[in-house]
Order: sequence, then C-alpha cells, then structure tokens
Amino acid sequence: MTVSLDAPPRFNLAEREGPRLTLRAENGAAVHLFVLEPEIIRVLLAPTGELTMSRTWAIAPGQADVALEGRDRFDMAGFSAPAFELTESDDRLVIETAALRLTVRLTGFVCRWDMKLADGSWRQVAKDRPTQAYNLGWWDEKTHHYLVLAPSERFYGLGERSGAMDRAGRRFRLTNVDAMGYSAATSDPLYKHIPFYITLAGQPAAAFGIFYDTLADCSFDFGQERSNYHGRYRSFVAEAGDLDYYVIAGPSVAEVTRRFTWLTGRPAFLPRWGLGYSGSTMSYTDAPDAQARMAEFLAACEAHDILCDSFHLSSGYTSIGPRRYVFHWNREKFPDPAAFVASYREAGVRLVANIKPVLLADHPLFGEAQARGLLIGDASGRPAMMQFWDGVGAYLDFTNPATLDWWKGQVTTALLDYGVAATWNDNNEFEITSPRAQAAMFGHPRPAQEAKPLQTLMMMRASAEAQRAHVPEARPYLVSRAGSAGMQRYVQTWSGDNATSFETLKFNLKMGLGLALSGVSNSGHDIGGFAGPAPDAELLARWVAAGVFMPRFSIHSWNDDGTANEPWMHAEATPAIRALIALRYRLMPYLYDLVWRHHRDFAPITRPTFHDFPSDPACLAENDEMLLGPSLLVPLVVEPGQTERTVYLPAGCNWFDAWTGTRFEGGTIVTLPAPWETPPLLVREGSAIPLNIAQQHFAHRADERAFWVFPYAGDGRFEAECFEDDGETASGAHGFWRLAVETTATAISVRVARAGPTPPSQANLTLLLPAHETRAVTLEGARIEQDGPLEGQRRLVLSFD
Repeated sequence: MTVSLDAPPRFNLAEREGPRLTLRAENGAAVHLFVLEPEIIRVLLAPTGELTMSRTWAIAPGQADVALEGRDRFDMAGFSAPAFELTESDDRLVIETAALRLTVRLTGFVCRWDMKLADGSWRQVAKDRPTQAYNLGWWDEKTHHYLVLAPSERFYGLGERSGAMDRAGRRFRLTNVDAMGYSAATSDPLYKHIPFYITLAGQPAAAFGIFYDTLADCSFDFGQERSNYHGRYRSFVAEAGDLDYYVIAGPSVAEVTRRFTWLTGRPAFLPRWGLGYSGSTMSYTDAPDAQARMAEFLAACEAHDILCDSFHLSSGYTSIGPRRYVFHWNREKFPDPAAFVASYREAGVRLVANIKPVLLADHPLFGEAQARGLLIGDASGRPAMMQFWDGVGAYLDFTNPATLDWWKGQVTTALLDYGVAATWNDNNEFEITSPRAQAAMFGHPRPAQEAKPLQTLMMMRASAEAQRAHVPEARPYLVSRAGSAGMQRYVQTWSGDNATSFETLKFNLKMGLGLALSGVSNSGHDIGGFAGPAPDAELLARWVAAGVFMPRFSIHSWNDDGTANEPWMHAEATPAIRALIALRYRLMPYLYDLVWRHHRDFAPITRPTFHDFPSDPACLAENDEMLLGPSLLVPLVVEPGQTERTVYLPAGCNWFDAWTGTRFEGGTIVTLPAPWETPPLLVREGSAIPLNIAQQHFAHRADERAFWVFPYAGDGRFEAECFEDDGETASGAHGFWRLAVETTATAISVRVARAGPTPPSQANLTLLLPAHETRAVTLEGARIEQDGPLEGQRRLVLSFD
C-alpha cells in the first residue's frame, strides 16, 4: 500500500451515480458509499484508488446464485436503491434513509451510524474509532477497521465459533482449518469463514449487523485488545484484499439475520430425505470387509426397527492402503460397487459419498490433472504440495473452469452413474500455506491464500451442478464441512469433527445457533461425538435427544477403540433412541416446513430465544435451550446425571408442556422431568405443529398428516400453515394445509383448507389437543368424524367432501 500520510487525508464528494457516492482524497484514496436498501448501506474503501479484487461471490441479494466468474463489485442488480437524503457541510456528509443514517467526518474518513427505532427515534449504534479507523497507509498491506467499543455491547455471529454465543471480550481468527477433535468451548479457528456479526446494545435493545465481504484470512477482536492511545475499540483485520463492508439495520436480531441471509443468497431447498436419520461411521468403510459391514447396518436398522433415510459413506471406500484417493473405488473392500449401491437404494437408504478436493502425489489421476493445469500451483505451473492426511498432495483449483468441468465429470462417472444419490464435500478447508501458490481466479490469477473460501464454495457448486445434470428432475442434496458466506445456497452443513463429551454437546448447540444467525441454518452436529472414546449410553441418548430437533441428524464417529456410534450400541439406551428417532420422523412435516420457510423467507430454522423474544432481557443470558422455528422451545440436557431440567420460559406468551399439556405462564422458571426417551419440550400457546402420525417402520414408510394444536385458553386467534410437496422433485408443484383457529373461554372454532397450486390430496386430517381441552369445537371446511381421547390427548379426525 504505497500511500504517504503525514496527516489524516481529507475526502470530498467527487461523484454521484444513482445509489453510489464516491469520495476522493488528494493522495488518491477513494471511498465508495452505496445506498442499497433502506436498511443496508455499504462502504468500499480503496486506499490507492483501485480495487484489489473486482468481483465478489458472496453477494446474491435474494438470488439462487451468482455468475460463475463472480459478481462485479459495482453491480447494483437486485437492490432496491431507495431514495435518500444527502446533506453536506464543511467537514460532514450525511446520508439518511428511512432506517439508517450515516454521518461521515470527511477529514480522516470517520463514520457514525444511527438507526431508526420502532418508536421513530434515532439512536447511535456504531462509531468508528476517531484515531486511524482505517488503514489509509498507516501500517501495512492489510485491511483494518476499528470501531469504538461500548461496554454494554453484545456480539453474535461469525458462524460456528466456539464458546459462549456472546463474543464480547474475545478474539477470533477466520481461517478454515481441519480442526479434528476440537474443543467446542475454546478452539479457534474452525471450519467456516463467515465474517459477519450482529451487535446488540441499549435499552430497549437494538441490533445491527456488519458483513465484511472478504475471502482473505481475517481476525475479529471484540475488546480483548487494548491501547492507551485509542480508547476502547473492536476491530477487523484482513490479511489481503479490499475493505468492503455492509451495515445492516435491525432493529431486531431477527431482522438483521433475515436481511443478511437475503444479501448472501437464497438458501437451497434440499430434499426432505436430507432431514431423516443418516447413518455414518469411518469404521465400516475402513474395515477390510467394508461392503459386508455396510450390509450389516441395513440389517441392524431392520432388526431394531430404526428409521433411516441415508448413509454418509466415509472415505474408506476410496482407499489404497491407508490413504484416501478421491474417485477411486477399493474393489477389495467393495467388490461390486453397483450392487452395493443398489442394495441401499432397494432398502430406501440413499448413499451420500465422501469426496475430497486434494489429489495425493501418487493418486492415479494426479498426472492427468497436472498435465491439464487443474491443480493449484506456483507461477511456473508446478503443483503446490501440501500436507494432507498421511501424505502430500495438491489441491484442485476450483477457480479454473476446466477444473470445474473435470470435477463434475468425475463425480458423475465415479459416483452418480453407480446410483450414489449425493455428495459429502469433506476436508475442503483448503489449508494452503505456500505464499507462492496461485489460483486461476477465472482468468485473473491471485495468490491462492487470498481466496481459500472461494475454492470451497466453487467445489460445492460444481458438485451440485453434477447432481442436477445427472437427475434434472430432482433437487440436489449436498453436505459440506467447510464453507463461507453464501454456502447456504448449496448445502447442508455440520460443525465438523467434534470431540466426545457433554461439554461438546453443550457448546455445539451454541455453534449451531451462531451459524443460524449467520445465514446458515440447515446444520447439525456429529451426534454422539466424532473423535475420542465411544460415548456411554447416557451421553449417546442425550445427544440423540438434542439431534432430533436439529436440521441435520447424523450419528457419526471415529472412536479411539474402533467402535462405531450406532443407535443400538448400548442395549439399555436402544429403546429410548428408537423412540427419539420415531419422534424425529413424527415431526418431519414441521421440520420440512421450516426448511421451506428458510428457503422462501430467509428465516432461520433454529434460533436462540432472544431472536424471537427481543423484549425479554432474560433471554440474553447464556443458556442451553433453543427454539425450533417459532413454536417449539427445546431445553437440552447437557450435564450427566440429570433426571429433570429447569428452564426459563420467555415472556410475552404462555407455554405448554408438549407431553402433559400443562400450561405455564411466560417469564417464569419451571422444572420438567427429563427421561431419555421423552426430552423436555415446550410449545408456544397459539401454535399448531404439523405432524406425520402414520405408523412407520424401517421397511415400511407412510404419511398421515395431523396438527398438534395448542389453543389459547381465552379469547385468541392464530393461523398455521404446512408446506406440502413430494419432497424431492424440482418441478415446483406444491400445496399447503392451512388452519385458522379462534378461541373463547368456552369454544374453539377451526377453519381448515387445502390450498396452493397442487393442494394436498389426503382425505382426512387429525387434530390433536391437550387431554384436558374440553371446549366445544366447531369446524369450517371439513367435518368431524371422530372426537375422543387417544394416548393422553384429545383426537379429532376430520374428513373432506
């Protein structure tokens, strides 16, 4: 950065083009300000006047994707570009929208941000540090941003960070690493690169977000660092690239999360079977008789009557000796891959095959890939060799279109043509350490270290395109361990190779909620713990009880003793685990509807309680519960030996114990029993939860819709909706179940409708109410065929003409 500074530069408004204002300084520095939405203003700083990287792959406002070569950073397509007021004075420039006000001190370029609250008043929510807030040539070649730190501020987001949800007082480094066996309480860095966080402060609490659009390794400091010369501050520092950040107004956390998700792209609507139980373990495919071990899993599912939709096929199927060779089938372990895959298909269990973006130096395809220039290498074309598992190899360069085409071809011929349903994009952190390594960057080569997360994103994209081309009528399912902002456009994800402990269970919950606030809500964890000792019966049961309420539900392991985490591994826990998995499938319509809403409305699937209850300050306390959608409160049991669970019920509504129908007032603390097979679960008053109440078995699947209804005790009204389609095809044909419920102290009125382009065809619908609910029920849109008790609930069976 060759900028000479003797004093802070003075900026002046030089250009105005639609929603973009350009400020320039005499030393050549430029700042571009973009008024994108009433709630979103962007700052793009170029200290030398020129951009380092002219394109972005993170920004896709409300869109399914961006162009393969990225989006021009000056492209405003997709934004509303609202009208705004512009005021200039001697050393001030003020931009004001209906929701945000940016005040710029032109000398030194110092920003202050004010946000309009619900009562119409303005509140300052952020302010640049008055001393050298940006790197305008002060220090090095990195990008810096410093803001004043207020003592009351809380910070959330940055994806799957370890520890408490509130990041205040900590420092984090965003560089994707393969962090096997990490501590969910303390480890940093981890797998994902999402440089976005939410600040919450004041009374009433008001939230705003900042997203730094960078692909470079970066760090965030939320008050751990101090300096006598600058006052209290928080900071962002990136190793390379441009300082390009978006300020997103709330004033609620929910609004910030939704807008950030929208900004970085529409979440993929993955097939319904991706929400079912997925078996997995490394020990099966590492075994010399792997195909036989895999057959034993299907037999055990049937013997124990464990519902299962898929199996994540670990990389042992690709082995030559102890190493992994992507797109290679070990024919000693799997003598007949096609027959093996067909046996799983016939059992109704889809295979999700592990694939890795590195070719080891002795990989059978290494020479071909090197000759075709598909590998990340130095300027002379020599592959940049990196440590990978038990050897060295080179990463494929997914910013080279030829590599993308080659990858799609390999995914197709090595996996999809055999009948494998989906891809598990693994070990894709791209831990590139050589400064000489170059990435093609779609015709504009750059040091590979500057854009590692883009490699991960493009790997997902190529895998998705291969699946879409192979079966055009089906929606692709993919899972990826690493990722970056925008990854929700392609995949489901998980928190990586966690350690086996109750501590992991406790803090993985917070990691998942941090991801959900960061736009990536279709996620989960390796249930039972991946690395370390095998879980005992209690830990496994508690993990399953947590996992059934999270979008990704996979029991996975690489236990130290070579055993596998399986639903039946502890006889004393197997009945409880069977019941919990059955509960998961009973809740499937609700989960699937939440995935649809995540796709359609950018709403997170799981959320911390403060997301939905911003006016209740008690919800800001660190806790071990989550909301599943707007209606279910899930208090996790995360300590050994617990037989009951004490939980704070958010204020602003009343709550029902899902199992007993007992009604509690919000804003109170209750203690609930917590047996393994029936975890504590609370339902918001004025809710109707869609269920599948059909009797299901591993060898027999069925679907029968019902709604679990928790009406108001007095006067009230609420509506519920459930999205319905075939669960897999891309045709878009769908419909809805719709309920409208009105209550008084003595009566309940229900209006039922089957709606949408392709309304549900089921001829009956069941309503389940708490057993003590004795009010008369009247119906519109259907007729009541039965009304009576069933298994501790009141059941009404409705039929349609």
